[in-house]
Amino acid sequence: MTDTVLPTLTAAVSAEAMMRNLEALATRVKLAGTPEELESLRMIETRMRDYGYRTAILHHPAYISLPGAARVSASGRDLPCITHSFSLSSGPEGVTANLVDLGPGAAADFVGKDLRGRIALIEGMANPASAARARDAGALAQLHISPDDQLHEMCISPVWGSPSDTTRAQLPSTVAVTVERQAGLALRDRLRAGEALSATLFAEVDTGWRDTPILVAELEAPGAGPEAPFVMFSGHHDTWHLGVMDNGAANATMMEVARLCVGQRQGWRRGLRFCFWSGHSQGRYSGSAWYADEYWDELDRRCVAHVNTDSTGGRDADDVAHSGAAAELWGLAADAVAAQAGQDYVPTRPGRNGDQSFWGVGIPAIFNSLSRHARPEGVAAQAHMPLGWWWHTAHDTLDKIDPDRLVRDTRVFVHVVWRLLSTPLLPLDYAAHARALGAELAPLRAALDGALDLSLLAERAAALEQAAAALAARAAAAPSEALPALNAALMRASRALVPLDYTQGDRFRHDPALEQHPWPSLQPLRRLAEAAGTPEAPFLRVAARQARNRAAHALRQATEALEAAG
Repeated sequence: MTDTVLPTLTAAVSAEAMMRNLEALATRVKLAGTPEELESLRMIETRMRDYGYRTAILHHPAYISLPGAARVSASGRDLPCITHSFSLSSGPEGVTANLVDLGPGAAADFVGKDLRGRIALIEGMANPASAARARDAGALAQLHISPDDQLHEMCISPVWGSPSDTTRAQLPSTVAVTVERQAGLALRDRLRAGEALSATLFAEVDTGWRDTPILVAELEAPGAGPEAPFVMFSGHHDTWHLGVMDNGAANATMMEVARLCVGQRQGWRRGLRFCFWSGHSQGRYSGSAWYADEYWDELDRRCVAHVNTDSTGGRDADDVAHSGAAAELWGLAADAVAAQAGQDYVPTRPGRNGDQSFWGVGIPAIFNSLSRHARPEGVAAQAHMPLGWWWHTAHDTLDKIDPDRLVRDTRVFVHVVWRLLSTPLLPLDYAAHARALGAELAPLRAALDGALDLSLLAERAAALEQAAAALAARAAAAPSEALPALNAALMRASRALVPLDYTQGDRFRHDPALEQHPWPSLQPLRRLAEAAGTPEAPFLRVAARQARNRAAHALRQATEALEAAG
């Protein structure tokens, strides 16, 4: 059936309307938990209410870290620098110690290095992984060398969301500062020439529990009951500096999608819920993590998919083909990108970042930062800023937005949200999911031949693919009254499969904010494969067997849900 509404919606995306909203957002620095952030959020609430949505601002305590003043002194010179969210404060005297060259700060760079009471000098962006390694190595501090000629604000906590009593010990334990690139490289070169160097690092960081807001705006489909399914569309509202692109432009995109879709509400088959998060930038996704925990049961029952948006409309951002999505949503992503941006989507897994706090619940997700800058020839990967050289700096101002690119990106999101709202059968392709899992299992099965039998997993991935294809075929010929049961089956399948795909297996706790392998729940199988024939293998086989059982159970649950429907 031809969708006559979608072309009308995408053609109506207004650069003027979005730029007016963006100009209002561009007047405030929106640090998490500050009065300015709340004032800005209330402006968005007024807009969403004017469009016809029911709104509420939820308040909750979150563990927020706001960087302040910083100073680095080495060889009698003060060097341009900043500190970071979740760095320790140094105290008024700072911390002084010898520097140790850690190169790019990868795991291998820490091996054999005595960092107790010393400062790790790391070339590259401050990040949670290096903070965790420095903590575990007993370092006193870490001094990062900026990868380019800007000083980029960063949050270095490896704890996803606010820390609990059990994750609090994983917070950074070092003073963390980033120094201007050329000055930092000069220190590195002197160390590599054999010179012993010390530095003094000073950092003020205000870390503690703060009241933070989340704006929720929603509408149900016409005639829908209290348990009706809904699509969640989210983006963070807190910023570094004015944060006009990151994330003001995405907030403008969200408001424009809201404005346009409400005018076609008679075509909705599902509700639409917008969430504007705090605590993304200075709380390691504290807002979305809290929301996932607080509303876990409702999200489990009712949320069909999570659409996330970040940093739309950036100047010269022309790569729209690589934003991450769950495998079951790759088809929808490809349709939207081709139709609205004229590019061929490259199936891409989401990284362990953004406000993707809902994988444990079992909610499939699509997109985050959509449009990016391709890496110019000759620019090293670590120096490339995909979201623009101004990302996370005071230069993220209104002049970094291209209205035409903002329209293009917003049309992609209109396309995705409208399809999720209006298609009779949810566009969740679990046959594609099964094929992606099968491709992941094939080399593991070969590597573990004789060590652990994975034939059951291969069989169940194939059965899932068949069941998903059969459900799609039934849906094509099904009367409209049969579709709710088929859609409910797809949701039940997602609750079994998404946690397997994107978490270590616990649906009720958040994994660390560190990069993970695809299907992290299968990592025990990979560790066993790597240790084949070693004395460690029998111990690793215990966890590998448990991981195999978890995967087999999830695949059986999903397949049975799809087969039983209709």
